[in-house]
Amino acid sequence: MAEEIDVVVVGAGQAGLAVSHELAAAGVEHVVLERGRIGQTWRDRWDSFCLVTPNWSVRLPGGHYEGDDPDGYLPRDQIVGHLEGWAKGFDAPVREEVAVRSLDRRDDGTFLLDTSAGEIRARKVVLGTGAYQKPFRPPAAAALPPDLLAIDVGGYTNPEALPPGRVLVIGSGQSGCQIAEELHQSGRDVILSSGRAPWGPRRMGGRDIVWWILNGGFLDAPRESLPSEEARLWANFQASGHDGGHDLHTRTLRAMGVTLVGHFVSVEGRRAVFAQDLRESVAWGDERFGQLMDLVRRVVAERGLEEPELPVPGPIGEEGPAEVDLGDLGGVVFAGGFRPDYRSWVRIPGAFDEAGFPLQRDGASSVAPGLFFIGVHFMRKRKSTLLLGVGEDAAIVAGAIAET
Repeated sequence: MAEEIDVVVVGAGQAGLAVSHELAAAGVEHVVLERGRIGQTWRDRWDSFCLVTPNWSVRLPGGHYEGDDPDGYLPRDQIVGHLEGWAKGFDAPVREEVAVRSLDRRDDGTFLLDTSAGEIRARKVVLGTGAYQKPFRPPAAAALPPDLLAIDVGGYTNPEALPPGRVLVIGSGQSGCQIAEELHQSGRDVILSSGRAPWGPRRMGGRDIVWWILNGGFLDAPRESLPSEEARLWANFQASGHDGGHDLHTRTLRAMGVTLVGHFVSVEGRRAVFAQDLRESVAWGDERFGQLMDLVRRVVAERGLEEPELPVPGPIGEEGPAEVDLGDLGGVVFAGGFRPDYRSWVRIPGAFDEAGFPLQRDGASSVAPGLFFIGVHFMRKRKSTLLLGVGEDAAIVAGAIAET
């Protein structure tokens, strides 16, 4: 027989744990199911992974960063350690190594979760499975030679794990730029297939870029402010937290010797074909950069600060090669972002839009009463997925659960 639990939270990353913390504070009994271990998505990152946001921005409910390096950037294992310590601190009722295989809504309005540890029947369910669910590959990826190693970001660990040869990185968001830099520094020849991504300086006027966008209201922008629904999947600012944090974007990568090409179009025989749109993509990023500089100037004026020296982007130069020989590649790393994957296991018709995002308001499903979401891109605001902002959404979701 199915185990009966009133409230089930799926996922023990920062989103699921934030809801758990708020539910516990409200006296609501619940359990948290985690397919692996606490912070599993962080554990799955590559060996040298670290935060791109500064440590002071870790503002989880009851779990703020309190270390001695607020302006640093936590490496992967310390992120996991922080989440584990936080969960232990409020005795989060986490059941690790319990994978949820499917979720159905019964005729009586309750939910049935089929898990690796048996069936669970719940009155309310919170899906906190994160914003990084299914890695995206462009259609042309299917035509790559089967004998060529092709992995997603989740399959990358370090340069030494890849076969010898040049490496093609497809995707120029934060992950793609960081992996391209690491591969180049290890002595590899790297080709970076670049798309549209915003960029900005790591610091201005002695303050991290995150300080500026936080105090300028950028992170509080609601979903309604987006120019299109597609904008939910725009890349984050190109930057790095490595070596104390530094500028990292298409211009810095080209300057260090990384070969830049346009977006990946097709495969013809043993050659990859790329669009001649590198300058167009960089121009798009420069437009976002200009908007960021306008925000900085506004913060300066509102707070009476001394205006920092603002960088002026130089020309990106020529387009990259239109074709690349695949014969001498050691591998391809796809870093083109992620897409929602709820439909593969949540069997509730009409609960998601065409892109796979949940239809919800303030985290509550618009289709299935009792179903909630947390940690979704632009669930309420731009900061909804961040260590800086997920707690705000968690309080709203937990409050709605506690009231009914």
